[in-house]
Amino acid sequence: MSSSRAASSSSSRNRQSTQERVLAQTTLDAELNAEFEESSDSFDYSKLVEAQRDTPTVLQEGRSEKVIAYLQHIQRGKMIQSFGCLLALDEKSFNVIAFSENAPEMLTTVSHAVPSVDDPPRLDIGTNVRSLFTDQGAAALHKALGFADVSLLNPILVQCKTSGKPFYAIVHRATGCLVVDFEPVNPTEFPATAAGALQSYKLAAKAISKIQALPGGSMELLCNTVVKEVFDLTGYDRVMAYKFHEDNHGEVFAEITKPGLEPYLGLHYPATDIPQAARFLFMKNKVRLICDVRARPIKVIEDEALPFDISLCGSALRAAHSCHLQYMENMNSIASLVMAVVVNENEEDDEVGSEQPAQQQKKKILWGLIVCHHESPRYVPFPLRYACEFLAQVFAVHVNKEFEVQKQLREKSILRMQTILSDMLFKEASPLTIVSGAPNIMDLIKCDGAALLYGGKVWRLGTAPTESQIRDLALWLSEVHMDSTGLSTESLHDAGYPGASALGDTVCGMAVAKINSSDILFWFRSPTAKEIRWGGAKNDPSDMDDSRRMHPRLSFKAFLEVVKMKSLAWTDSEMDAIHSLQLILRGAVDGVVKPTGKASLDEQIGDLKLDGLAELQAVTSEMVRLMETATVPILAVDGNGLVNGWNQKAAELTGLRVDDAIGRHILTLVEESSVSVVQRMLYLALQGKEEKEVRFEVKTHGPKRDDGPVILVVNACASRDLHDDVVGVCFVAQDMTVHKLVMDKFTRVEGDYMAIIHNPNPLIPPIFGADESGWCCEWNAAMTKLTGWHREEVLDKMLLGEVFDSRNASCLLKNKDAFVSLCVVINSALAGEETEKAPFGFFDRSGKYTECLLSVNRRQNEGGLITGVFCFIHIPSHELQQALQVQQASEQKSLKRLKAFSYMRHAINNPLSGMLYSRKALKNTDLNEEQMRQIHVADNCHHQLNKILADLDQHNIMEKI
Repeated sequence: MSSSRAASSSSSRNRQSTQERVLAQTTLDAELNAEFEESSDSFDYSKLVEAQRDTPTVLQEGRSEKVIAYLQHIQRGKMIQSFGCLLALDEKSFNVIAFSENAPEMLTTVSHAVPSVDDPPRLDIGTNVRSLFTDQGAAALHKALGFADVSLLNPILVQCKTSGKPFYAIVHRATGCLVVDFEPVNPTEFPATAAGALQSYKLAAKAISKIQALPGGSMELLCNTVVKEVFDLTGYDRVMAYKFHEDNHGEVFAEITKPGLEPYLGLHYPATDIPQAARFLFMKNKVRLICDVRARPIKVIEDEALPFDISLCGSALRAAHSCHLQYMENMNSIASLVMAVVVNENEEDDEVGSEQPAQQQKKKILWGLIVCHHESPRYVPFPLRYACEFLAQVFAVHVNKEFEVQKQLREKSILRMQTILSDMLFKEASPLTIVSGAPNIMDLIKCDGAALLYGGKVWRLGTAPTESQIRDLALWLSEVHMDSTGLSTESLHDAGYPGASALGDTVCGMAVAKINSSDILFWFRSPTAKEIRWGGAKNDPSDMDDSRRMHPRLSFKAFLEVVKMKSLAWTDSEMDAIHSLQLILRGAVDGVVKPTGKASLDEQIGDLKLDGLAELQAVTSEMVRLMETATVPILAVDGNGLVNGWNQKAAELTGLRVDDAIGRHILTLVEESSVSVVQRMLYLALQGKEEKEVRFEVKTHGPKRDDGPVILVVNACASRDLHDDVVGVCFVAQDMTVHKLVMDKFTRVEGDYMAIIHNPNPLIPPIFGADESGWCCEWNAAMTKLTGWHREEVLDKMLLGEVFDSRNASCLLKNKDAFVSLCVVINSALAGEETEKAPFGFFDRSGKYTECLLSVNRRQNEGGLITGVFCFIHIPSHELQQALQVQQASEQKSLKRLKAFSYMRHAINNPLSGMLYSRKALKNTDLNEEQMRQIHVADNCHHQLNKILADLDQHNIMEKI
């Protein structure tokens, strides 16, 4: 795929290309499926994949009917797996409108172990589902079916009226009906309990804790950890983390196997190995279980009067496609379990603020899959599958975080390199410096080679075509892409370059930036196949697999055939970096910059609305005033740990007057148990590493001595001088003493719960709670004031899903990641692991977004058994919020000033470069002594201006910030 430089944004270009790839692959999926269905034993997957790659797009048009038939076949199949049975119900009457052929035997067979039933129920079209189960099970099922989100209470425990056998009922809504999967329960493995979601969390709690304890910064470590935890949790023979690349092909990114299995680590597969229709289904139903590829599928019988076909997309029982079953059996994988990893789409112009409702958040995309394979039939009960799904959601949250870290590091690296290359250009006023010096243009982006065509001469770097080939490329660009300012392609062959085959295996991908009509910068990439590693046994060319057998090794070979003339894709951020360098080069080469005019420059600087030192002094004075009058304790120390700041709130809480505190060492003022904590916090802050939400205890003095220590939760802020050196530390704290006393009463079951919860005292924080099954059971007056939702409106609703959720809930959360994080802290407390001061935020009834901290504690009965959770919300004081707003405003103004400095620097540098070029040219002419003296003076002025501009270097300023 190739693209000329366009005026559209990088993210819109990316969205368009992604849509084109999806449509193209869906068409190819349909073609391969049709060939498989028609060819039977003569189906040759490898040759078909390669042939479809070479099929021109124009010949692929007009296949919409085949594509539609293929998608309907995938989504509307009428077969299920045999490890359970299925019923489809009318949404209003709950009468059966479809059932699997094995449902009557599983749900209505009379057991001799159960007392005789006078009128045993009969399962057929029109049967009311409640008549099949005992009263308790029927009531639980009826309650679940009445929810707007019918899957909220999954799994629902029911018992057959005739046999007494227990089943998990898993409900979901499909078009025009409700679909219920019934899976037999083995009470010896999983206790029969209605608290399915909470039970499932306990199964995954250990794995989730390990993932959350990872240091971050390594996607490889994260993936290796999750496959190890899933391997231990599920007991499958092989577990893989399968990652999708931008062109939709897949890679085994991490893997763990039992001894003796051939590893697939490092294998890449064609995009067709996992069709787009299957990826769509993974987005809808995020866990896929296949128990036995050799088992006979069960037919679903529908009411003939139905005006629609029932979709089984959301059913865990849906039978697999015959093509996939054959693929699995060929690789000796008889059973599988797959979890979808769904992350935020990485599009810059889709970014929204943190205070927008969940409906406006980024789109979700399928990052990859966690794939489990087993060499014998294997059934995984629903609670364990749900635990794996929750683990995959937590994993996806951490993948999103890694994306953000990698993006920031990448942008910072590119910005740094752009700045260095720009400085090299401005000093020499010639493009040659960025190919002949170090660093050079190859360091700007990832590439295998680069070249510069300038003034009719060619300079080559790394793995690049020959000089004559580069000139031929330039000629081709001038003839075929004469109107574009640049070009990027993964395949010169696919882009139509006639000399692509002559480049051989050296180069196939290219990015181009035209400086002008005759001067061009090139970046080159080698074929993707050179980047691919084989993670297990070497790919032996003499190993002649049967090309008609679909197998991972054969898929890998097919992938290598597809990409042998393609390189890694050029990312949007890389193309933006190239474009920025292109603009700088044009100014340097031309030596002339279009005049912006004094008015334009004044207008941009005027937008800052800053009055220099006066405004800085005003901001500083306001910050000092806020610190002194704040209702939260604030203290500061110098580089030696001696107190040089102690506001009135700190004095009030501790009983130690300001004058008595100043000059004392901070470690003499804290409790012995907190000395090591404060020492570490102080040491890190003086190194520039600021910790947040650290808890320590401060001694009390005078009349406060008998009250016991003051419990503070503190953020450390490094104080810096004009030279950006750390000279002290400021501690901004929150007093948690009263909060701790209140929590102790709750956790030790002391006093009257209701009296504490509904006490109007402003010292009582907003409190809500849930019982051991997840139903909201407490909601105090402070919560009503904070959220706008009254107690009677939220009690007896599911805390996770009805009260708090990213959609269709009373208190909306920002996104799915926020909901997963809340699930983790709530369920951790129910499992015995309490959480303090976790960041939390939600939208209240009026749509206002509230940011706060959340502490979650287990609630125990007199016997020590956990009966639920209590959650405490901490809202920063008004003064602290105001201080943070002032700080944010100051930071924003600093960034605007930084942009103005950058603009001024470039606006001055470009004409200076032109003047330098002109002076160099004049030195080569006949000049008299006076003229040479004037040029020498101009050179000195130029050097002085360069030193001044160096102080305004954007990179140096950003490093200090």
